[in-house]
Amino acid sequence: MADYFLARLPMGEDLLAAIKTEFKNRSIAKAGFSVIGAVTHAVMGFYDQVARQYRQRAFEGEFEIVACVGNVSLKDGETFVHAHIVLSGQDYACIGGHLMAGTRIFAAELCGNPIPGGPLVRQFDEPTGLALWTPGSSD
Repeated sequence: MADYFLARLPMGEDLLAAIKTEFKNRSIAKAGFSVIGAVTHAVMGFYDQVARQYRQRAFEGEFEIVACVGNVSLKDGETFVHAHIVLSGQDYACIGGHLMAGTRIFAAELCGNPIPGGPLVRQFDEPTGLALWTPGSSD
């Protein structure tokens, strides 16, 4: 099993895609992680539990990543990153939500923590409308 790792993510890249690439390139299918740094543009989501869909919102400007935590599992046989992010702007007010594609890196440092055992597998969960871990899918 791979060890804990640190990676600097590339400036200008999509944050969600860059995280996925780091785990995929290391063949890690089950892990937790955190990211610190800053972004130049953010896209976050909020899951509307009644409509059963994500609502997205873009945020323009410079933001510090106060916290970005998540996990890695498999969905449809592919590496899947699930992350939440909290950002702070020049006014020091925080905003947060589900990390969505389109968030652009200014500077970002990823701390990855692989978890031993088989991969976690996500499948559609009817009660929530989400792709959640399948019970018993991991050792």
